[in-house]
Amino acid sequence: MKFLSSARVFLCRTIYFSFFILHFSFLSAQTFDFSGSKKVAEGVIRVTPDMRYSSDVGYGYDFIASPLPSREGSGVGLFFSVALPDGNYKVTLTLGSKRRAGVTTVRAESRRLLLESVPTKKGEQKTFTFTVNKRTPFISGNDYVRIKPREKNKLNWDDRLTIEVNGSAPQLAMLKIEPSDETVTTLYLCGNSTVVDQDYEPWASWGQMIPRWFDETVSVANYAESGESASSFIAAGRLKKILAHLRAGDYVFVEFGHNDQKQRGPGKGAYYNFATELKTFVDEVRARDAYIVFLTPTQRRSFDAAGKIQETHADYPDAMRWVAGREGVPVIELHDMTRTFFETLGVEGSKKALVHYPANSYPNQPQALADNTHFNPYGAYEVAKMVIEGMKQLRLPLVEHLRSDYTDYDPAHPDDPATFHWDESTFFEIDKPDGN
Repeated sequence: MKFLSSARVFLCRTIYFSFFILHFSFLSAQTFDFSGSKKVAEGVIRVTPDMRYSSDVGYGYDFIASPLPSREGSGVGLFFSVALPDGNYKVTLTLGSKRRAGVTTVRAESRRLLLESVPTKKGEQKTFTFTVNKRTPFISGNDYVRIKPREKNKLNWDDRLTIEVNGSAPQLAMLKIEPSDETVTTLYLCGNSTVVDQDYEPWASWGQMIPRWFDETVSVANYAESGESASSFIAAGRLKKILAHLRAGDYVFVEFGHNDQKQRGPGKGAYYNFATELKTFVDEVRARDAYIVFLTPTQRRSFDAAGKIQETHADYPDAMRWVAGREGVPVIELHDMTRTFFETLGVEGSKKALVHYPANSYPNQPQALADNTHFNPYGAYEVAKMVIEGMKQLRLPLVEHLRSDYTDYDPAHPDDPATFHWDESTFFEIDKPDGN
């Protein structure tokens, strides 16, 4: 089910540019009070149930009706959007209610996980701060990222920053958004459907889970998209958009291989155009004094008769390793870790990490879903932990900014899928992402 119209989401720079200048040139922060209090501090915007987002106002409840007071604690989620120009934003949330206990999950933009199932007692409040990256297709002048038609429906590419609050008993009291500190490190992600921020249930990728584990000193900017190869990523202007914002000390993570291996014709191949495109990433990132890391592609769920994962990526993982060795690029071995993960879960158990669901598990889903490439939230959550373990093995300084509740992870001893909890978003999509 689609919930965002392309006309509503796709940024027309000429329409919004003047609005941005008028609305934000004199504001350093905006604070919104959701508590229901009749009096708020000076400069704080009191949010009422009828406050709907519009481009004229520049903030408000978005996409679905706001929860009414009588529905508080019912598990009904909300989307709240604020129109903002491109950049990193420090977001401070206060969760809790004077009247009821709560359990709240928070995501941003295209379902990027930030907080999961935070409990608050009646009368208790908890405050959290994190940094969210917000972007549009605009690069400079008349230059834009050539996003796909289906991406025009994505919250990642629109003109506003959207916070999603849900959970079994969501309780949001305050929301403050302000420009981030210049010392924030941005982690840019380049890749395909195994990395991208998936907007719709039950699809998910590791790129949208990894923000959960970093504190406010790190911002994750996920530029991956379903169906992309290294060459198409560059051709669409995605790398160019990253380079326009990349600063010294930032990181660029690159995972390709799934779709690159399908390219045919003269000059194509793992050690030809694929290796050349990877070298382009290396040269462009290092020219800006930023750091680049390669991630070998995640395995497909393809078992042999002995219950072992079969290799389906041809020479592409080895080509990535070859370029990395030649150029001195650190490598996170997702290829190996996801093999261990799938084999540990087993032939049947591994389905619980991917989009395998019987018919009618979701609205308007008359047929079973059986996808052996694309992860569900549990699988994506586990792979995100593998990425962090890879960072730790490489001793990347980024791991100094992990939240205190992160615990070590071993793909040979994954979390039990039966105990994994995910507060589903409001919207679903039965069509598989591009690529395989």
